Order: sequence, then structure tokens, then C-alpha cells
Amino acid sequence: MIPRRPGRPLGVGIQLPEVEREVRWPELRAMARTAEQAGFDSIWVGDHLLYRYPTGETRGPWEAWTTLAGLAEATERVAIGPLVAATAFHAPFMLAKLAATVDEISGGRLVLGLGAGWNATEFDALDAPFDHRITRFEEAFTIVRTLLASGAIDFHGEFFEVRDAELLPRPQRPGGPPILIGSSGPRMLAATIPYVQAWNAWYADTGNSPGGVAALRDRVDAAAIVAGRDPAAIERTVAVMVRMPGGQGRVMGDTDDRQAVPPLEGPPDVIAEALRCYAREGIGHVQLVVDPITEASVAALVPALEVLDRG
Repeated sequence: MIPRRPGRPLGVGIQLPEVEREVRWPELRAMARTAEQAGFDSIWVGDHLLYRYPTGETRGPWEAWTTLAGLAEATERVAIGPLVAATAFHAPFMLAKLAATVDEISGGRLVLGLGAGWNATEFDALDAPFDHRITRFEEAFTIVRTLLASGAIDFHGEFFEVRDAELLPRPQRPGGPPILIGSSGPRMLAATIPYVQAWNAWYADTGNSPGGVAALRDRVDAAAIVAGRDPAAIERTVAVMVRMPGGQGRVMGDTDDRQAVPPLEGPPDVIAEALRCYAREGIGHVQLVVDPITEASVAALVPALEVLDRG
């Protein structure tokens, strides 16, 4: 579902910096172009607003959709997308507009990652309600996917009411951009699996190991069967933490202990073989979260991609 280099056992994308350090647009653009030239299949950005740590330190990334629009113009081939966009940060009609517009600028390369959000700090700063997050997501998801797929909706829910909304101009791709769901919770899967084209798990959910994929894969497959879908029709994707020379541990927004997983590291053949193991577990695409995330690290991954492509 997410395009990848012909013959490659699985697609390989990279996540651009979030709050590891402050990165200005010229460096982000250069990193994205280097990733495209290096042979990566996709480029991803987080959708967050503000992190506040127990020490009192605060960090925040650039706004995701504006960044994606810039990446759409700066690149030509790679898929791009949010990993994942929080439906709570925008009115559903506006979120559908943003997705359709970025898909247009990119020439049909957007993968629309969606989730409910989790960080109460940014909900508070945005004055977005944190209660009933899943119910609110379910309603927003219905509005967004319907607008992108069919172009119009009337919706009257518990939290959202959309009257005679019409999405114009329509997305250039029939049915709109493919949707990726960033959750493996049973209620989220039940609400989304009937409609999405891909699913994603963060590296903490797998223990950053191919061995952690099976349980999550089986959960998604079971949800697909209940929904009357062929599980193989839903592409499985996972994030993978990779440590390159100079990596000293990634600064992230979520400081939960389960985020402290062993990184994938080693020479190109070791990294390539680990990625092949993910493919053997049924993963169709990985998003590499690299430490340190620099243009030099992106370029240094080229030998691993070359080994991967040799089979």
C-alpha cells in the first residue's frame, strides 16, 4: 500500500527530528532530500505541540501539516505522512482539508496517519478536551474518512455536528489518500480496521524487536476478520529505533519507562538482516527513528539499504 523500491522486501522510511534538538527548516529540507536521494521509501513527521518534563523543561516541534506541505514541495518520489496526526488538534472538516491539500501538493504521495493523541499537556495548551478521547476520535474519524472518500457528509454525533460539509476541490486520487491507524487498542481497531489501508505500532509496542510483532499482528488480523476484511489487505508497519555512531540516547516526548528499549545497531549487514526479520513477520513498511537524527546519519544508512536490496 505504501510504495517501496521494487524488489525490496519491505518499505523503509525515516522519521524526521521532533524534539531531540531544535532543527530549523533548511536542515529539515536537506535531511528529507538526502533521504530521498539515499533510496528511502517514505518520510514521516510527528504531530505534537508541546512536551513538559518533570524537570520543568519544555520542548516542542514544528507544526506537522505545514511541515508536510513543505516536504511535499521539497521532494518528488517518497511517500510522506504524519506518524500520526491527532484528530483532536483540528476540527474534522479542517483535518480533511489539510490532508487533501498536502496530497495535492505532493502529487498523491500522502499517507494519512491518524490517532487519538495522548499527551495531556498539549491538549491543555490547545484547550482541546481530553475526556472521551476514543469516542471523540471515532466521530472525527468518520467525518474525515467520509469527506476524503466521498466528498460530502452530514453528521450528528455526541461531540461533533457537521452540516452539509463538502470537500472541494476533491483529492486527486479516487477515495482520497490511504489511511494508516496508529493504535492497536481493541476499540480503536474496531472503529478503524473496516476502513483503513495500513496499521502502525511504535517501537515500544514491539520491544523494538521483530519478536514483538506477532502478538500485535494477530490482534490486527483478528480485528480484520471480525470486520469481514482479508487481513492481508491491511499493510502492517512498525517504527524501529536505530542507533548510529554518535548516538547517545534519544530525547523524546513520551518518557514512560517502556520507551527504554534496546536500539537496533551494528554494521550494515546486521541492520539489513534485522529489517528482513521484520519482513518475515509480515511487516510491509518500517519507519526508522534514528539516534542521532542528522543528515549524516541518514546518509550513513545507505550501505544498509544496499545490503537489504541485494536480498
